[in-house]
Amino acid sequence: MTESYDAIVLGLGAMGAAAAYQLARRGAKVLGIDRYAPPHDQGSTHGDTRITRIACGEGPEYSAFARRSHEIWRELEAETGLDLLTQNGFLAISGAGERSANHGVAKFLDATAAAARSAGVKYEILDGATLRRRYPAFGVADGDQAYHDAVGGFARPENCVTAQLRAAAARGADLRSGETVVSFVPHDGSVTVTTDKQTYRAAQLIVAAGAWLPAMLKPALAANFMVTRQVLYWFRARSEAAHAEFAPDRFPVYIWQLPAPQSIYGFPATGGIEEGVKLATEQYDVATTPESVSRTVPPEEVREMYETYVEPFFPSLSPVCVRSKTCLYTWVDKARFIIDRHPDHDRVIVASPCSGHGFKHSAGVGELLSQMALEGKKPDPRFAFR
Repeated sequence: MTESYDAIVLGLGAMGAAAAYQLARRGAKVLGIDRYAPPHDQGSTHGDTRITRIACGEGPEYSAFARRSHEIWRELEAETGLDLLTQNGFLAISGAGERSANHGVAKFLDATAAAARSAGVKYEILDGATLRRRYPAFGVADGDQAYHDAVGGFARPENCVTAQLRAAAARGADLRSGETVVSFVPHDGSVTVTTDKQTYRAAQLIVAAGAWLPAMLKPALAANFMVTRQVLYWFRARSEAAHAEFAPDRFPVYIWQLPAPQSIYGFPATGGIEEGVKLATEQYDVATTPESVSRTVPPEEVREMYETYVEPFFPSLSPVCVRSKTCLYTWVDKARFIIDRHPDHDRVIVASPCSGHGFKHSAGVGELLSQMALEGKKPDPRFAFR
């Protein structure tokens, strides 16, 4: 017989794990399915650290999700004992002349300050001299300036997923890994999900499949999304003294609009000198798929990253890349989210494409998804398909 649930969640990464936890927390009978064993490194939710910031230059509509995520992660830290959130500050750096846009926002520093005011986040604007004095690892120019707040920082994505899945399972959630979804079909007041192992039925379906989402939708809807390959790098500092400048209490997370093709973002060092310092750029020019993406990072790609984005701006980092990793973004025009019911199927909720800035919001989004599934809550219309 086909087993029935109140809700099924497809994909147990950032959004899916959060949704499964929130559904189980509300007493729902929930099934979560993932083709791998989360947390894993095949999608978008890995790489040790993810920036979190309540003041979001992408739009003030995102701030409530980030703030609520911080609260949920603190609750889960107390329950599970896992390290989930470090609030060591956030910098949005820019300067005079033509600068790379960030998530499509040309004046990202100004937009971040406006979002901070809207969200009631205290901040300061630092000039280049103050930046160099306070944070000597940044090779900023005299005309550069930065937005700074103390509530931003970084989340641990693998730990956050683990914590939410543990908490969901402890509340009765049925979580199945290594199971691939073949199809979902709404009918007769429910949704039937078929995998390579079994068939299930639920009153509500949440599709949080990330880069696998477009393949699950008809072409007209899939055309909203573009999957891109991104690369994370960890470069070794030139000395122990230089490495110490990247310690979390001396080096906040940052997004830097450069006089270069792409912006750069990065993190403090979370381990010893041999573990390197993580930073990355973002590209939205070349599309890929989870099946065709190149998951290796060749030496010439590392060299170009160092020469263009590392050496000119972080002189105390060496060319030695101790580690690199690829991940997948699922991009929507203007860096929007889509959190909406399927236009053709009212019992199917779509929530995956986060346009490269979703992890910080994921715990809060998971709460919204549970309310949509169980209580019929309406999402913000700015996150609609149309």
